[in-house]
Amino acid sequence: MIPQTPEARRGFILEHTRLQRPPHTPELQLHLADEITPIWRMTEEALSEIGLPPPFWAFAWAGGQALARYLLDNPQVVAGKAVVDFASGSGLVAIAARRAGAARVLAADIDVFCGAALELNAAANAVDVDFTGENLLDAPPPAWAQVILAGDICYEKPLAERVMTWLAAARAAGATVLIGDPGRSYFPRSGLTKLAEYQVQTTRELEDMEVKKTCVWTLP
Repeated sequence: MIPQTPEARRGFILEHTRLQRPPHTPELQLHLADEITPIWRMTEEALSEIGLPPPFWAFAWAGGQALARYLLDNPQVVAGKAVVDFASGSGLVAIAARRAGAARVLAADIDVFCGAALELNAAANAVDVDFTGENLLDAPPPAWAQVILAGDICYEKPLAERVMTWLAAARAAGATVLIGDPGRSYFPRSGLTKLAEYQVQTTRELEDMEVKKTCVWTLP
């Protein structure tokens, strides 16, 4: 059965991951699944049997790695600012923003496991990051957010359309919006400005190639 308490979720994560450094952000370390941890091999059906949503929090996705790299190399983007990391997953981007000097970072994800993963990963990197399990898309973007970050959010068409509309509203309200994307099918092909391009090492277990060309974009 799916762990029901924060303590049980933390225990599950520690049992099924190991602390390691993502290839594109070696300054940081995260509790991630890999070929020596059982969750790596579990199918979606097997996960469903134990009531566990797909563990997006257990992997450093290419879009997040690129966005985190960009923040670490360009700390002025977030330094001293209030930041939201949308669909945070493992918390990689949120942690990078905090390490880059953000005054406050709120990581948001509707998967309750992400809260436990973020807590463990933030502690491993000696930073503090706030977390919310609320669906931010159900309300206007937070008025206090000066920067909104989103990595790898265009893998499903309805979600991509909804998120991009929400991010456009945030930009119209004055927030800086940065998106990390490795060429997902539903990423918009116009209306954005490319800030950086990286070759991000990944795995054939997750992607269609071992190195993904991944870009960081902004809404102008």
